[in-house]
Amino acid sequence: MLCLMRKIILIFLLAIVSTYAQSTGELVSFKGKIANRNSDSIAIVANNKVVKTIKLNKRGQFEEKFEIPATGLFQLFDGKESTLLFLKNGYALELNMDAKKFDESIVYNGNGANENNYLAKKALEDETFGKELDGFLTEEESSFTSLLEARKNATMSNLKSANVDESLTQMITSMTQQEAMMLTQMYKQRQASSKLNGLPSPSFSFENHKGGMTKLEDFKGKYVYIDVWATWCAPCRAEIPHLKKLEEQFKGKNIVFVSISIDKKQDYDKWKKFVSEKQLGGVQLLADNDWNSKFVKDYGINGIPRFILIDPNGNIMYSDAARPSSPGLASTFGEILN
Repeated sequence: MLCLMRKIILIFLLAIVSTYAQSTGELVSFKGKIANRNSDSIAIVANNKVVKTIKLNKRGQFEEKFEIPATGLFQLFDGKESTLLFLKNGYALELNMDAKKFDESIVYNGNGANENNYLAKKALEDETFGKELDGFLTEEESSFTSLLEARKNATMSNLKSANVDESLTQMITSMTQQEAMMLTQMYKQRQASSKLNGLPSPSFSFENHKGGMTKLEDFKGKYVYIDVWATWCAPCRAEIPHLKKLEEQFKGKNIVFVSISIDKKQDYDKWKKFVSEKQLGGVQLLADNDWNSKFVKDYGINGIPRFILIDPNGNIMYSDAARPSSPGLASTFGEILN
């Protein structure tokens, strides 16, 4: 669920970077030192475009002056990880961090430090919240409402005490409201999907990457762990190494791992190539009509990755199962497969 928090932030980021567009003639002064650097440069990114690439010396030090297109939120990307930056022309900002510890080590000084130290602290809070999100979404409705309200209140209280630029306050306030709406939608979807647990699973008959057609009934007598994904889905791709690890761990056990891609027909060759080049394991299938496939609709899937666990009798154990990266999933498999 960590990627959900990043998704909420990035979706909102795309909407707000240009909100405060203006040219003041002033520059951002940005310097600092990154210990244990991941690359020889860092990139300042907005709207999926690099605004500025900054070179680091052998000691991880850098110093640059540049104009930004708008006051707002940006991403600082070090070649491996990223963090949010609030930049304003005229800022003189200094960053010190250790790339091995990344978010935990970020410290800013200078003009703009309040805003960016707030964002660094918020990133840690969001990471903790992301780890707890699965449990958060399984609460009774009254408890969920209370937890959501507490989350909003804590965010707004921390924002108020941080003494940040008014434009950042407006951005975080709007982001918090959007987060609440998205979490409420997720909660309703989770509750709806849980009603499917215990019922016979909808079936499918999809093209197998190795040739021919494969249907759910082919796996009767086995547990079936299904990954609904797509080649264009970054969170889906992030789960692949964890899925491969599970496949290896439970090799020879009474469970089959099935990946169903919902790539569109025009991306058929892309799917074929991706599966081959990445040496994806398990059973690799392509849904017959992407999002509109009957199997996808029957499960009410409107976001991916989505994982499903079906028992040997073809009944749904979990219509919204834990992801491969979830710490407790291997233990769950170990219990049911013993």
